[in-house]
Amino acid sequence: MIQVVNLSKGFGTQVLFQDVTFTLGKGERVGLVGRNGTGKSTLFKILLGEESYDSGEYIIPKNYQIGTLKQHLHFTHSTILDECKTALRGENAEFEQYKVEKMLLGLGFKMSDFTRAPSDFSGGYQIRLNLAKVLLSEPDCLLLDEPTNYLDIVSMRWLTKFLREFKGEMILITHDRGFMDDVTTHTMGIWRQKLFKIKGDSTKYFEQIVAEEEMYEKTRVNAEKKRKDLEEFVARFKAKASKATQAQSRMKLLEKMPTMDALAMQATLDFEFNFQECPGKVLIDAKELSFGYTDQNLISNLNLLIQRNDKIAIIGKNGKGKSTLLNLLARELEPKTGSINSNVNLLMGHFGQTNINRLNLENTIEEEILAVNPMMGLQRARSIAGVMMFSGDLAKKKIKVLSGGERARVLLGKLLVKPTNLLLLDEPTNHLDQESVEALTLELQNYPGAVIIVTHSESMLRDVATKLVVFHHDKVEFLSETYDDFLKKIGWEEEEAAPVPQKTADKPNRQEVKRLRSEMIIERGRELNPMKKKMESLEKEIMKLEDEQKQLEGILIDPSNDSKKMQESSQRLGQVNKKIDSSFEELTEITMKHDEIFQSYELKLKDLEV
Repeated sequence: MIQVVNLSKGFGTQVLFQDVTFTLGKGERVGLVGRNGTGKSTLFKILLGEESYDSGEYIIPKNYQIGTLKQHLHFTHSTILDECKTALRGENAEFEQYKVEKMLLGLGFKMSDFTRAPSDFSGGYQIRLNLAKVLLSEPDCLLLDEPTNYLDIVSMRWLTKFLREFKGEMILITHDRGFMDDVTTHTMGIWRQKLFKIKGDSTKYFEQIVAEEEMYEKTRVNAEKKRKDLEEFVARFKAKASKATQAQSRMKLLEKMPTMDALAMQATLDFEFNFQECPGKVLIDAKELSFGYTDQNLISNLNLLIQRNDKIAIIGKNGKGKSTLLNLLARELEPKTGSINSNVNLLMGHFGQTNINRLNLENTIEEEILAVNPMMGLQRARSIAGVMMFSGDLAKKKIKVLSGGERARVLLGKLLVKPTNLLLLDEPTNHLDQESVEALTLELQNYPGAVIIVTHSESMLRDVATKLVVFHHDKVEFLSETYDDFLKKIGWEEEEAAPVPQKTADKPNRQEVKRLRSEMIIERGRELNPMKKKMESLEKEIMKLEDEQKQLEGILIDPSNDSKKMQESSQRLGQVNKKIDSSFEELTEITMKHDEIFQSYELKLKDLEV
């Protein structure tokens, strides 16, 4: 268990967060959300003792082990199997090699890799080794910062299952909201330099943010109106003897009224690609395509027809040829055999690591965007930079001082300027925060042209893709179906190859299933009905209190009321406001508990389908 009390941190004049307080309870797995630059990773570093803080404190129990994914790579053993065995703890560690093997297979290594040196592998796979060591150490708590960035879709599915079954505590930072919601029990976020935590997924968290800000704005507008009315009354009647007492009373009320500042607009990525119509139905017709960097082909005899409006995802394990296929379609590689015929009016926009590496390091952000089309002018380039969250003087930063994530945003900005009718996107979400990922997803759904995307995010697959190119079973094939259809009909071979042994029970007959379902529905009603009644009662109480609140506010702004009535009404309004807040809090808590119990019964009933 970790306790954080009134923790504050800033760099120079920039405040990251203030008076952050939360408790990580036993067995809680918490998703930490917030925009890039709000201090999520800094909070991790503070908890790990790697970063100082300005004020407050955090309390970690003695002998409480925290495991975290290190980005720096340092290996001391000659094989990956021996390297990972060093992470095992306990007196029986030497007899638990099977745990290491199971972990490595789950994270995408092959048995033939076990005797290879860590240095033989790419940086991405070396990060996976670090992840394996962290998970094998079985810490009390996991602090995971973007653990999926170097995983493929198969390894992500394995990690999802592992984290769901993890018995300790966890705080997770990830740009993939679907993955986060699948493995966490709670959500907390840094928003406007504050942090709060809820039980439930990120959708509930953001809904609560919206609801609270709407309530704040409504209260602020009402307070401003009330302030204006009081100021007008004082200005009109403070010089009149007959109204002097009332004017004085209202002046005191004005002095006590707290000032509520309008909420500042939060900048967000605003995607709108520059689509240009392409006459004709077919954009690219690839026939009998084959390619390999050695004698062994990654791609063999692939036929791929890309039509306007197609939304195609390329999926499969890392190293199988997903990015290679994208580079072939972008004409950055030449196929060994086969042909790629393109529409003469085809306009491609390509987002990939090779393109990020080609950014001119000496250019400023606005200069790099302007280079796409010098005719658009510097003002337009600055506007696009602002859309990519480089507003004002930030647009004058040189590319060479930018982080990997910032460079990715610059490349996306260049794609917004370029006229396109086909987008080729290679893991475009890796350096974006959750809100930016959602903005990009929405734009890709609405983009009138074709999209071909490489992604390991199952949520983006489901939201965007209607067709697939799948690398599996040692081949690549084009499927005119959704990802869920693929999972139902075919599935991933790695998951088929390692079934979990389970004890089989006698299947209940149809009559028995009906009886069990009936009993469960009755049991569900017994548990949920009192909650429903309480929720309805609270809703009625809140409506009644809001009516009284409105009446009291009317009394306070009515200049004809005497000071005694005004004072009584003001006191009562304070009580009513507190009661509304506490009732809303109670209603939210009961609603969340109701939904959680309802969902658990839904899953149980699904297992008992007739």
